[in-house]
Amino acid sequence: MMSQMPQPTALSRCPSCEEPLDAGDRFCGACGYDLSAVPAPPVDNPTITMNGSSPRPPSAVASVDWPLAPEVDSSDTPAPLHRAMDIQGTDSGGSELPHPHPESPHPHREPAGVRFDRPAQPDEYPLAPPAAEPAVGPTADPTAGPAAGPAAGTADPRTADLGTPPAGTKLCVACRSGHVDSDGYCENCGHAQPRERDHMEQELGAVAAVSDRGLRHHRNEDAFAISSTALPDGSPAVVAIVCDGVSSATRPDEASLAASRAAGEALLEALPLGTHPQQAMHDAIVAAAEAVNALADASTAQGEHAPHVNAPACTIVGAVVTPTLLIVGWVGDSRAYWVPVDRSSLPARLTEDDSWAAQMVAAGLMNEAEAYADERAHAITGWLGADAYELEPHTASFKPDRPGVVVVCTDGLWNYAEAAEEMAEVVPLDAAERPLHSAQVLVGHALDGGGHDNVTVAVVPFPAPPQGAGSA
Repeated sequence: MMSQMPQPTALSRCPSCEEPLDAGDRFCGACGYDLSAVPAPPVDNPTITMNGSSPRPPSAVASVDWPLAPEVDSSDTPAPLHRAMDIQGTDSGGSELPHPHPESPHPHREPAGVRFDRPAQPDEYPLAPPAAEPAVGPTADPTAGPAAGPAAGTADPRTADLGTPPAGTKLCVACRSGHVDSDGYCENCGHAQPRERDHMEQELGAVAAVSDRGLRHHRNEDAFAISSTALPDGSPAVVAIVCDGVSSATRPDEASLAASRAAGEALLEALPLGTHPQQAMHDAIVAAAEAVNALADASTAQGEHAPHVNAPACTIVGAVVTPTLLIVGWVGDSRAYWVPVDRSSLPARLTEDDSWAAQMVAAGLMNEAEAYADERAHAITGWLGADAYELEPHTASFKPDRPGVVVVCTDGLWNYAEAAEEMAEVVPLDAAERPLHSAQVLVGHALDGGGHDNVTVAVVPFPAPPQGAGSA
């Protein structure tokens, strides 16, 4: 599934010593590495099978009882359906994920379409209290030493009663008395106000999502969109989209917000028309990419490829759940997991990362433990944005044979529950009945683990309940 893994004869750098190579080289001129020994990558298709088997012939799709879905041309035939329990080994095999991952202090891009996320962040953001003004006038004592607090005769600006702020003005969350200026700070106590996206929660019946800034980032660069609609036959379809802004790009928070909104709106428009959910998911990712591309700033144009230089970028992962089908789609390293209600059944990871680590494992150059221990592990090889190497939406369809929940999340969560079994351990047993509570628990798990990144989680029960049914 990995994006643009080069053939052995077209490697730009030696896999052993990273020495630059020329086209047609069979051996590395620096270390002598045999380039013909680099295994060829697996064939990548927009739709993949999760168990490693060959896709069924298109005629197998015709047996799916899908309401009013139009004929699909052979070129757009959706992938075959699989039972979720047929999925074999798409997770890490239980190997412990080292965290926190090393962060690159100098984000950069490799020529082969690799993007390094997470510029260095300070450990904390202290806010100094406002300085007290010295006392003036006859009440000042010239013999007194430096005051420990506000000088006599001067009100402490952090506690002063400034009266009722004008109607419509936001009150400070810290002192509850001052009003917030246009720069986001309280005019009374000087406290910086939390951004609207620092912590977000939403619940819509059978789907819920929670997003949090985390404990290290200065803003939340994640976004989500959840919704539900009716298919042509009246049965429900539940949608969850989660996006993670690329921190090394410009305006990553705008990119994730634009992508999540565009994808969600595209699905809500296509599904009621009878479009097969897998095709609708593919089209939604394309719409999300176009929305992010539109954010590129032409005013920074420099050279032939501008304004594509470090343009706003994000990853995306989404799920559509119906009474019978589970569809996932993604670009980047945000993930979707399947967790059955019956925990004696095996959970599964439904997506495969577009990342450097996954690319090395897929090419046979490293095992998972080695790849994810490398400082380049989280370099992504696929993303949405005007400077993306290539847009390659991935989609997959499943037909689970038992109830469960789909966990749609950014790496801010799966860094702390990487394997499917680890994710299943932290998902509450009543997740299907209480999706909002479960999303809150999962975000709390990430924060308790260190909260080194923004964290966003959507929980979608399967099968989709009838219209009007809500969570307990």
